[in-house]
Amino acid sequence: MISVGIDVSKGKSTVCILKPNEDFVCKPFELLHCKEDLELLDELLQKLDGEVKVVMEATGIYNLPVLTFLVEKGYFVSVINPCVMKKYARNNNFRNVKTDKHDAVTIANYGIEKWFKLQKYECSEAVYAELKLLGRRYRSYMEMHIKALLELTHVLDYVMPGIKNLFNSWTESNNRDKLCDFVERFWHYDLITAMSCDEFVKAYNDWAEEKKYHQSNSKAVQVYELASNGIPTLSSSLPSTKMLVLEAIKTQRAIDDSLYTILSRMKELAKSLPEYSTVRAMGGVGDVLAPKLIAEIGDVRRLHSAKALIAWAGIDPPPYESGQFVGSNRKISKKGSSTLRKTGYEVMRVLKSHQAPKDCTVYNYILKKEAEGKSKKQAKIAGLNKFLRIYYARVMEVYQAA
Repeated sequence: MISVGIDVSKGKSTVCILKPNEDFVCKPFELLHCKEDLELLDELLQKLDGEVKVVMEATGIYNLPVLTFLVEKGYFVSVINPCVMKKYARNNNFRNVKTDKHDAVTIANYGIEKWFKLQKYECSEAVYAELKLLGRRYRSYMEMHIKALLELTHVLDYVMPGIKNLFNSWTESNNRDKLCDFVERFWHYDLITAMSCDEFVKAYNDWAEEKKYHQSNSKAVQVYELASNGIPTLSSSLPSTKMLVLEAIKTQRAIDDSLYTILSRMKELAKSLPEYSTVRAMGGVGDVLAPKLIAEIGDVRRLHSAKALIAWAGIDPPPYESGQFVGSNRKISKKGSSTLRKTGYEVMRVLKSHQAPKDCTVYNYILKKEAEGKSKKQAKIAGLNKFLRIYYARVMEVYQAA
């Protein structure tokens, strides 16, 4: 029984090798995340006489080089949730010591104490791994999208105040941005007011036909009235005015194109999975949300129950009782994937706003919670809890039937 505790940090790790009763096989030492150092670790572990189990914390991308190397070499590797390890360390560290060497010893001790309960890390299928990576990149680019849209709106407030309220911005499903398309053609109110109303209506409809949007005389008149009453604060005669507007549009489109490319790849990958059609058929889940949801949840077979999925989402209210007191009004833990919570909440919002069929269990559950006096947000969180239970059951049925 030999436990190898690895405290992972960026670019390097601290390794401690223990036997039961804190008998050091090898005192803590550092190694770099390079092939040479990892090969030396492999040689050291091969010389050990006894069953070897490697324990490390999940540290995002930092532990991946070591994890991948050891798994490929065939070692038993257990990846522990940092919250679990933190709690264990707190209960076994009375002096509150915090060093890499001490952490490596703590992790190795955890491996000895939990030896028979350690779960072996199973390599996720390539599809799930790629989906998760794409999902995280999508979220990062979406933050950039929001910032770029704010910048574009700020510029438009100088040249076309109020125009954003009349046109939709970027649509995820088809990569169309009516606001950018319109502003690119009519980048200042002066270009609109230089024409008569009838001339602009014709110009607007010609533009709509060219861009394959719905032609509308009433919408054109509405835009013309807004332009006539608007007060631009940046003159169209300045050479930098048009440049600022077009550059803001250029930036917005570059980010949106990246988002659409990533989302298209996510759809392609998600459709190759057995559970896609089942997930896509669930209420509130469309072509855009289905790959996002699958990307963040991953392979449900790694979870022992629906409760584990709910805990992973961080929407489980942890129990609290002491003596005769039992807490009944508990808030959600939020100790899980914030991305999954946001995606799931978006599913609930879509489900509620589009009024699902009367036989939709989750939709009816949300209405029930609202009738009980819960706020709309609380009702949606309760609905998400039920949705994830159903998700787990249906996806597991898919794999059990296969």
